[in-house]
Amino acid sequence: MNRRRTRGFTLLELMVVVAIIALASAAVTLALPDTASTRLEREATRLVAILETARVQARSLGTPVRWVPGRPRQSANDSPDQPGPDFHFTGLPEGHGLPERWSDADLAGKIGVVLPPGQAGLLLGPEPVIPAQAVILQLDDKRLRLSTDGLSAFAATPDVPAPQ
Repeated sequence: MNRRRTRGFTLLELMVVVAIIALASAAVTLALPDTASTRLEREATRLVAILETARVQARSLGTPVRWVPGRPRQSANDSPDQPGPDFHFTGLPEGHGLPERWSDADLAGKIGVVLPPGQAGLLLGPEPVIPAQAVILQLDDKRLRLSTDGLSAFAATPDVPAPQ
């Protein structure tokens, strides 16, 4: 008997094609630059963790702790050209171990911090219930709002500017 071979693709050929497509799409994804919104989300998530750690330290030490954006002025001899921290904590003991810089060194001085008028920083303790507070982080045209109602943890949400 003469069997006629049907035309088509074998399962192995299809699997090879799918693997090639998967590798190509992975390479393209990795080659794309990190967008401002992704970088800002990563820094906001990290800052939320840092703020919550500082809240725990404030409660355990029983001392008022504030997160303040920018560099603290050490003395009149400080050079404005000298890079300093991107944010700092007041009320914590020296060597508290919390970071004071954005994780991405390229973002130093580029992330804008907007606090409500009259607010110099975020109060993190020592009381378990703190005032409702918010801060806005901005990178290029992207904005994220870090806020707490005072009882729950800080959370990052997209900031929607108020209508003009």
